Amino acid sequence: MRVCFISLGCPKNLADTEEMMGALAKAGHSVTGDLNHADAAVINTCGFLASASRESRREIATLAALKKRGKIKKLIITGCLAQREGPALIKEFPLADSILGIAAADDIAASLKTGMKRILPPPSKLCAPKYRMTATMPHSVFLKIADGCANRCAYCAIPSIRGELRSKPVADVVSEARALSANGAVEISLIAQDTTAYGTDLYGKPSLLKLLSALVNVSGPRWRIMYAYPDLVDEALVKFIASHEQIIRYMDVPVQHGCTRILKLMNRRSTEQSLRRAVSLLRRIPGMALRTTFIAGFHGETRAEHERAKKFLQWAKFDSVAVFPYSPEKGTAAYSLPDHLPAKERQRRAHELAEAQSRIVDGINKKLIGKTVNVLMDSECEGRLEGQAPDIDGYVIVESRKPLKSGETVPVKIVSAKGYIRKAVFPG
Repeated sequence: MRVCFISLGCPKNLADTEEMMGALAKAGHSVTGDLNHADAAVINTCGFLASASRESRREIATLAALKKRGKIKKLIITGCLAQREGPALIKEFPLADSILGIAAADDIAASLKTGMKRILPPPSKLCAPKYRMTATMPHSVFLKIADGCANRCAYCAIPSIRGELRSKPVADVVSEARALSANGAVEISLIAQDTTAYGTDLYGKPSLLKLLSALVNVSGPRWRIMYAYPDLVDEALVKFIASHEQIIRYMDVPVQHGCTRILKLMNRRSTEQSLRRAVSLLRRIPGMALRTTFIAGFHGETRAEHERAKKFLQWAKFDSVAVFPYSPEKGTAAYSLPDHLPAKERQRRAHELAEAQSRIVDGINKKLIGKTVNVLMDSECEGRLEGQAPDIDGYVIVESRKPLKSGETVPVKIVSAKGYIRKAVFPG
């Protein structure tokens, strides 16, 4: 059977999609990216925010309509929305043949054959996948080192969806990394809900440094660290990164706010002082690029606290920032907090933070223009700076007289830039 996958949401969800694709390929099915030539569709949903849930429902409705018209024979719903609202989805989309949760890889082949509507709890352990089919460019891939989360941020539903922190053993991660390297990966992004908490469940303490010490011995790829909570960034980690060229000079460090009182309301462990310390530590690494996220308009945020967050953003000069207006989510601790700000005010404050970041990026771009920098090519004409993670931090458009190959790193001269999109010429 020809199966088309639609993967919504974050790279962690995409990693789950790749496991399901691998399981179906092993069972003799073919995976296609063309829904018009598919016999079945599997949608791996996102349910982290209300907006993501709405998007997932729209996509499911579109697929259900295709099934009703006979364009596809089977429809399978998996992922976070299925895990979070399984019984409701079963009633809402009766045309779905199977509805599974986040742990769908082991059941996906059977559910395609016989139909299956059951939501299992998150597995108690995490190990290297039995099968995997890469959905990204082969030279740049994601490697999930842990799932679930031990943090209890007041705004976040992830622990209730994905369960407690479960880390892959170091040996499993290394084995998976070697397989990805053998398949042509030169850039591997390490992902989890909280990469800096990696190994706490297995080794009794945060063990990202233990994992990195093993991964730098895998020949071939360089390592990009995503979703690193600033609370656990320490001098030992910073020194290790600085002394190993195999680790990309980039870290995704979600701070969410810059005011201690709001951070406490969010049930974050950080304070403004600890965030400043973490950023200053990371900036010791020459060429270090930092990405982060901010939540604007949290419960009870005063105008002065919003301005404090803006001043922190301006001080930190992050290379890339994603700003989200606060979204009250049912089932989270923050949902019942008083002093909700109106949606328009939350949007306004998010826009103000985004505008402040835009000015910072203008300054970064001004310094970039005229410089020669290395770019990892993702296609013949587009690539990324070391400080740009795949899909989220923009890209570089490269003009070249000779064909460039996906996966090769080339020196280019930046000639213009607007926002996170840069233009360059290859001198060769």
